[in-house]
Amino acid sequence: MEFRYLGRSGLKISEITYGNWLTHASQVENDQATACVRAALDSGITTFDTADAYANTAAEKVLGDALAGERRESLEIFTKVYWPTGPRGHNDVGLSRKHILESIDGSLKRLGTDYVDLYQAHRFDVETPLEETMQAFADVVRQGKALYIGVSEWNSQQIQQGHELAQKLGIQLISNQPQYSMLWRVIEQEVVPASAQYGLSQIVWSPIAQGVLTGKYKKGQELPAGSRATDEKGGANTIKRFLTDEVLDGVAQLEPIAADLGLSMAQLAVAWVLQNPNVASAIIGASRPEQVVDNVKAAGIVLPSEAMSAIDAAVGHLAETDPSKTVSPESRPA
Repeated sequence: MEFRYLGRSGLKISEITYGNWLTHASQVENDQATACVRAALDSGITTFDTADAYANTAAEKVLGDALAGERRESLEIFTKVYWPTGPRGHNDVGLSRKHILESIDGSLKRLGTDYVDLYQAHRFDVETPLEETMQAFADVVRQGKALYIGVSEWNSQQIQQGHELAQKLGIQLISNQPQYSMLWRVIEQEVVPASAQYGLSQIVWSPIAQGVLTGKYKKGQELPAGSRATDEKGGANTIKRFLTDEVLDGVAQLEPIAADLGLSMAQLAVAWVLQNPNVASAIIGASRPEQVVDNVKAAGIVLPSEAMSAIDAAVGHLAETDPSKTVSPESRPA
């Protein structure tokens, strides 16, 4: 495993982060989830990402139980706040001071830890003054409940505003967690330059485009049984935009590129996002331990320039690049 600094901080995290969105307490039984976490630890992963909204708080508990007994100082545990949780009352959502201060306590209890290394705003809250949000995060840091602050899917202007307030409050805003893959490159034009300027790194999710970049989905063939594309709990909705014939044709052209490099398709996809110097880590999810073992081998790989060019020739024209696609809800979700 290789490690990178997170933003303009002294915190190092593993190049591969294990995340449990859509899996723990949802698609995967708890014993299988624990096996995946054990595989991550055995593979050298030290960084684990979750959120209070995943499986309506249950995913945090599953992750906390799976990590119980590990040396806390040897791990980097991340969680998030914003989306509705619990009974989904009128204050069980957003980035108000009330919701942040109550949510961090709930997350720590479920995770079985006194602090998280990174506490992230899961989206930008247009209904709460940013000053209120950042002050609440500053108080969480000063209370020792989080060491650093991050955001997720914020645009470049929001990152700038958050950075400026964080500086005034004497805390470190060091990361953004966006979607990023060969097929989804919306952060490259604006978010990455702003992040580099203001001292943030990217911790990217969906580097294999919800599984499409593994090559398991084939044009004209039925969807594989048990795959994310057949999961009506949420997976099918997130992946369907990538399941066009044109995209699947492009992905098929990646297979010889991966083969020539001695990589699996998933390893190629994860290694690709790690070539971006502003990316500190790629989040992988898994429903089976062997998926973790395969994906983690992307750490430390340097793709040659000719491979990067071949990847662009295959799928670059199919990628979404519009920076306006980085957008938070126009109002708090109910």
